[in-house]
Amino acid sequence: MAATSRHLLLHACIIPLFVVHTFHFHSTVSFSRHPTYINSALKPNEDDTSSSRVTKPKPKRHRLQQRREITTKNRTDLETWRIFGIDVDPDALGTSVTTRNVAETDNSIPSPDRSYLTPPVLASLLSRLRIKSDTVASSINDDESIIALPPQLKDARVVRRSIDARRRRGAPPKYSYVIDVTLSKEVASLQLKLSHQPGRMERLAIQNDGINTTTKEGILLPNTNHGIESNTKQKIIIVGAGPAGLFCALSLASSGLFTPIVLERGKPVEARGKSIGALIHRRSIDPESNFSFGEGGAGTWSDGKLTTRIGRNSGPVRFVLETLVKYGAPNKILVEGSPHLGTDNLVRLLRNMRADLRSMGGEIHFGTRVNKFHIEGGTITGVDAICTPSQERSNPICLDVDDEEMTKSFRGDAVVLATGHSARDVYYELHKSGVELEAKGFAVGFRVEHPQCLINEIQYGKDWGDRVVTKRSSTDAANTEHFSKDATDSERHSGVLPVAAYRLATNEANDGNSTRGVYSFCQCPGGQIVPSSTEEGELCINGMSFSNRDSLWANSALVVTVSPDDAILDSYRLLHGSLAGLEFQRDMERKAYELGGGGMRAPVQRLTDFVNRKRSETIPTSSYRLGVTSADCHDIYPEPLYNALAHALVYRFEKNMPGFLCDEALLHGVETRTSSPVRVLRDGGTLQAIGVDNLFPSGEGAGFAGGIVSAAVDGLLVANAIMTKFVPLHSNTLFKDVGAVTFDY
Repeated sequence: MAATSRHLLLHACIIPLFVVHTFHFHSTVSFSRHPTYINSALKPNEDDTSSSRVTKPKPKRHRLQQRREITTKNRTDLETWRIFGIDVDPDALGTSVTTRNVAETDNSIPSPDRSYLTPPVLASLLSRLRIKSDTVASSINDDESIIALPPQLKDARVVRRSIDARRRRGAPPKYSYVIDVTLSKEVASLQLKLSHQPGRMERLAIQNDGINTTTKEGILLPNTNHGIESNTKQKIIIVGAGPAGLFCALSLASSGLFTPIVLERGKPVEARGKSIGALIHRRSIDPESNFSFGEGGAGTWSDGKLTTRIGRNSGPVRFVLETLVKYGAPNKILVEGSPHLGTDNLVRLLRNMRADLRSMGGEIHFGTRVNKFHIEGGTITGVDAICTPSQERSNPICLDVDDEEMTKSFRGDAVVLATGHSARDVYYELHKSGVELEAKGFAVGFRVEHPQCLINEIQYGKDWGDRVVTKRSSTDAANTEHFSKDATDSERHSGVLPVAAYRLATNEANDGNSTRGVYSFCQCPGGQIVPSSTEEGELCINGMSFSNRDSLWANSALVVTVSPDDAILDSYRLLHGSLAGLEFQRDMERKAYELGGGGMRAPVQRLTDFVNRKRSETIPTSSYRLGVTSADCHDIYPEPLYNALAHALVYRFEKNMPGFLCDEALLHGVETRTSSPVRVLRDGGTLQAIGVDNLFPSGEGAGFAGGIVSAAVDGLLVANAIMTKFVPLHSNTLFKDVGAVTFDY
């Protein structure tokens, strides 16, 4: 069955997955496989600049190069400090924040840690370090990617850049940077008197000089075992081609010791796009190829968020991000505080990943839905799958099966279960096969949509909201018009701001008897609402956006938590046991389908009418392209869930974001698949399913991740666990101290 994780991968990924026994992962000091240095003492020698060859004065740029080479000899005298909270006024940056992001997949464009270190950023850094500098050179020889540093600093690079829209005491929005600076120990301690202050200024551990052994194409790491005959490699069956399944497969394939066989129930990304087109234009849903199922998982047609709760700068997370860049993601994801890919980038990434997997001897079978697990004597030996005929016969990447549906058996040394949380049939088959499952917390609710210009105003204020630029003329014109009535010439700014986003959360939403958590989830600025249903007669929706985030609307899930022992699940638990959450989700989706009037129309309600329990007489425009119907959305969920949502909106979210609760906000029903309501139990050490040897549950569907990055990391963890079991000498120290990801509400 190859259902995939909800926030895929995409939204997709990896450079040749590491060959564990030869891979040297950079410490947190180095965040790029190909680090760039600005006036750096760490840059490797490039030219022979010995004194015997100097016969005439060298240009300024050449003298700087000489200085780099001379100081490189004293690396042991250098140390790196991470400086947090380097704030810069958007007006000081002007339009450079967007012009420097154009065509970042072009190798000629400097990496963000280089191009983002502009003169205003450097000036703010020097002020923070109390380094006096009369001028900050903007460039050398008109090369905008090179910034001249003062003599105290040997190197400086941007680690992270984010927008701070917290308008405390009326303060304007600002760009906030985290910058690593390298300098001599003497300058740090005696001249600048730097002191370790967690979260403000931190001295980093000494960096090991790891060698990057990646090939130019970023496909394989050198491995003496790549000469092993394919028929002697151990076969690992991987069910699902989402981020967990793909990263696991690429990791195993790159080791040269395994043949990963990926089984995906959906179609390759190219054909999947046609299935989605049929759904949007003809309301024809393919239960195996849609917004939830297919190559890349649910994240492929979502926002492609790369935020995670498991540590942005941990080794595995950095590896995932760098791998995505190697497969074609914009390199700014290594620096941006809230990175995202967008569906358009994910499509290209997935094609590249697929090609590399096959070039390394891995297999990927589309249209192959797993429907049976072979478990003999407590050990899984393989799976059966229903294979559907390819609808893209001219495309060699598609499954080569007969013209009629057939069942095929796949046998291997281990099975990785990396299906997404929408693959409900997998849970029932696991339960039938005796695999231990447990109910876990999840969340359900709605999608709320606002005009993006309104979110820009709430987050940035009337004097800054018009400086949001998407480069889509109709959207930018609408934003300008929204602010034109309040703006005066004296209030105009020259800086540029990104499309405004938000996050809201409370754990104190009153449901009538107790408190619950209510959250915004998977917020999509400049996005649209899409149907994520997988079966006829059920309606579930999700949000997505392209990389430019340039639509007229902003949407977000607005969800309330449901605990495993929640009283609202009592009747479901009596009939379905640990699968109670699945049946509850289904019931809510059926109610939403009926309220919408069928045909996958979405029931909607103005947010103000929702909290007042009345049907909306009129409704604003919506990005949901299958149509909307005014309905009593307040009646869909049980009373405690409605109470908690309404309480959070009135007493928490409106206070945190004045203007959020407004007539222009439109609630769409329903969003139920925020995470899996079931977890496949696994051993914390071996990562094998409890009671079933060689079965490795992984990713979001198994209950161990919550997004693209965490799912990819969990896939890597499982790959390493497989190597540890079958070829222990080749396990990777990158995961030595990394525990299971897990994900719960």
